[in-house]
Amino acid sequence: MKPAVLTGEHYFTGDVACAEGAIAAGCTFFGAYPITPATEVAEHMAERLPDVGGTFIQMEDEIAAIATIIGAAWTGAKTMTSTSGPGFSLMMENLGLAVITETPCVIINVQRTGPSTGLPTQTGQGDMMQARWGSHGDYELIALAPSSPQDCFYQTIRAFNLSEKYRVPVLVMADAIVGQMYEKVVIPEPSAIHLVSRPKPTGRKDRFKLYEPGANGVAPMPAIGDGYNVHVTGLTHDERGYPSMTVEAQEEMMTRLKGKIRNNLDDIVETETYRMEDADIVIVSYGISVRTGQSAVDRARELGYRAGLLRLITVWPFPEALIREIASQVKGLITVEINLGQVHYEVERCAGGQAKALLVGSAGGKIIHPDKVLECIQQNF
Repeated sequence: MKPAVLTGEHYFTGDVACAEGAIAAGCTFFGAYPITPATEVAEHMAERLPDVGGTFIQMEDEIAAIATIIGAAWTGAKTMTSTSGPGFSLMMENLGLAVITETPCVIINVQRTGPSTGLPTQTGQGDMMQARWGSHGDYELIALAPSSPQDCFYQTIRAFNLSEKYRVPVLVMADAIVGQMYEKVVIPEPSAIHLVSRPKPTGRKDRFKLYEPGANGVAPMPAIGDGYNVHVTGLTHDERGYPSMTVEAQEEMMTRLKGKIRNNLDDIVETETYRMEDADIVIVSYGISVRTGQSAVDRARELGYRAGLLRLITVWPFPEALIREIASQVKGLITVEINLGQVHYEVERCAGGQAKALLVGSAGGKIIHPDKVLECIQQNF
């Protein structure tokens, strides 16, 4: 039997690194349905979960897969699924269920080119707006974007920590290149990995309210069977978890659901910069497109342009305040992404006309060449 955490240096794909990150984070339940280019996540979890006393289940489709991880989370387990474009679409209804029931779980989306079946074996970043608004109604969730296999490992752990801390589904928005490329992945000792578990209730069980928020807006979460009254419903509900069909109950519930994310942005939103110290042209990117951006920055610098890169690690919630601040100080922002402008719309909105907001996008299928970005810089600055 392999150890719970495979410490040391490895040569992993991003998909395998996501799986190992989940194991390191304490995931003990994984339900999924195979789909290119995310199947390797499921294959590795099927192999590894028995090592930690966990459970793997292959369901008949992606609708059932996400349903299993929501249910298993209420038994006290840390849970995860993985998928790609068409499967992600099928998960959207139950994603909303996880949001309204405040169920912690992690969803890995290894993006490919769409819409529909699209190019199953080719890369894309076209699910970014769906990640934010794919389910119906108003809600908040968290979406992270790893840019390397090593980052897949760490961002999967972070996804579990955020999910547990805020009782919210967290999406890891990888892409086919990051998911299937091989690179060195260093896994530290378990003692060096910071883990978070959901808040647990204390006090008298007969006075417990399932959705009564704590100090940071997050309600303690018992496991079914702990002896607390647990009533979980997708209907608008009160603090006890029971349906409450009033406008006032909807307002209270939504204020709490959105507030626990919006009031903790400093903890949730994470970005990274590259050569930004004196930049007046800023490339904004995420995932595999970060590598395009870094190369373009270096080439632009060689030609005398003061370019820099802002990497979005947390894409949702969007770093609005940071983009506004940067836009007030630079000539322009260039969004580089393998879609036709999904995150760019947010960059443009937040720039608010203070600086040029330009897009270097692609309909999908392959990584964007740095020359395309350099051409945009030369034509506009």
